[in-house]
Amino acid sequence: MAPSASEKDALLAKPRLPKKAGKYVLVIHGGAGTMDKSQSTPDQRARYKAALSTALETGYEVLTNGGEAMDAVVAAVSSMEDCPLFNAGRGAVFNTDGKNELETSLMLSKPPSTHPEILSTRRGFGLTLLTRTRNPSKFARRIYLSPEKAPHTFMSGANVEEIGASLGETLVDPEYFFTELRWREHRRGLGLPEEPLPYPGRHDEPNEVPLDQLPTGTIGAVALDVRGCLAACTSTGGKTNKLVGRIGDTPHMGAGYWAEEWMTTGWVRKTWDKITRKDLLKGVGISGTGDGDYFIRLATASTIARRMKFLNEPLAKASKVAIEDLRHDGGVGGVICVDRQGNVAMPLNCSGMYRGVVREDGVTKTAIFDDDELS
Repeated sequence: MAPSASEKDALLAKPRLPKKAGKYVLVIHGGAGTMDKSQSTPDQRARYKAALSTALETGYEVLTNGGEAMDAVVAAVSSMEDCPLFNAGRGAVFNTDGKNELETSLMLSKPPSTHPEILSTRRGFGLTLLTRTRNPSKFARRIYLSPEKAPHTFMSGANVEEIGASLGETLVDPEYFFTELRWREHRRGLGLPEEPLPYPGRHDEPNEVPLDQLPTGTIGAVALDVRGCLAACTSTGGKTNKLVGRIGDTPHMGAGYWAEEWMTTGWVRKTWDKITRKDLLKGVGISGTGDGDYFIRLATASTIARRMKFLNEPLAKASKVAIEDLRHDGGVGGVICVDRQGNVAMPLNCSGMYRGVVREDGVTKTAIFDDDELS
């Protein structure tokens, strides 16, 4: 569903452009897992790539008009939340009780220029156990910008959804999140009869079997805007047939998401950066997808940033090492990352991760399987 006029106005709210605008980039993921390329069809692959391109175009519209990284990632993620192909929003998987419990998060390397009243120490917000929030990513943005309503870092459940409603967030009946294909997966996974369906009249989603069966992944976006701000937004339905009340890495700051900036320290590094004309101000934004329990145990997102900050590793190396650490422990997944210089990394340790990138030229490039080139 296309955003309303008021939602577009909010996402394109009067940005404060610097005297010299920098580069910008948006990268997204739609979940990682054990997709089987040999069992996929051209129509399946085309539908996913089209949905990824739509999300990229939605976020790019914000960035190319000088908008905030925060608004670009929320625009891209909410586009995927509205698409039943992905495990978030209207395509979310079910827990063992046959319910949808949604999670989301948002984090910025510095406050947006459109909201200078937000303290730099606020950093971001995580939300979990949501059952009625139509677009969790939009909720994360709204509550991050409302410290007077929620002065915390991480909240859950019905009470925080009521806070969201008081801020103007759209709440829906749980039926909204139901899709027949995810329901049948849920029941098969538990060895239970697939019928009767809880909402027998709902047949408005694609009838082709998804590429990712019994998914554990998430959707997410990371953007760099012209002011050098990095933002990461992530959203998910969690693991298929998770226990009731299970919380994954998506709302855990440092596990499934991170955004930070820092100054180069140490006279050797400072001198080298000056000689090579590198910016002394560094930064990175990260969003993860996969088996969140492993991301939590290894603090995957913040580990990437720490390797960059303290070991002075480039983005590609730091992110690849972190994903290999997940593999070593038995964790399946991948990450999307952007640094303050506009470099992008999308390492994965499994057979597939829906992913895509768009830069200043507006050309969207997407891929699905581990051996796919972005195109």
